[in-house]
Amino acid sequence: MSFQDPHHIRGTKRSKQMNAQGLTAFFRQIHERHPLDKITFVCIGTDRSTGDALGPLTGSELVLYGVPNVIGTLSSPCDAHNLESAIAEIPADHTVVAVDACLGHPGSVGSYLLSDEPLLPARSVGRMLPAVGHYSVAAVVNVNGPRPYSTLQMTSLYQVMSMASQIASAAAEGFGLSGAEAEARFKLWPLA
Repeated sequence: MSFQDPHHIRGTKRSKQMNAQGLTAFFRQIHERHPLDKITFVCIGTDRSTGDALGPLTGSELVLYGVPNVIGTLSSPCDAHNLESAIAEIPADHTVVAVDACLGHPGSVGSYLLSDEPLLPARSVGRMLPAVGHYSVAAVVNVNGPRPYSTLQMTSLYQVMSMASQIASAAAEGFGLSGAEAEARFKLWPLA
């Protein structure tokens, strides 16, 4: 989980704030540059915190849509404890799309920060985890405040699940997986 703009790297700030409609175009641009079988989605977060469950929820939905390379699902989360070992297993010729939750300004809740740069998970809470992704999506799930861990615990599950679903369906559409076969797989989703 990141705070504010998780894409702030080496003094640049190249993320774009988008609504859900901007997600599909973002993934379509990635697909134009890279084949899906050479892309790995790294969905960062834990299933033990409502606000930080965005990554595992998104990863689980991506798997149901038929995305072949996904790290971080509800059954196998990718969090601070295993992030480094998980990204070390990604083939060198793969392009990485990182997905994470973040906290931001009140007007940005429900929006997405999209970037062609990596994100820095947990940097603002003092964790020195490696930058992740050639591309990244950070979902602003709640407002940043003086007690971020409490805020995450009280973040609306509906908000997080809705945003995870929007990311996964936009990725499926952007990569051409939103046909009848993908919809049939999605009906298997246990929380629908």
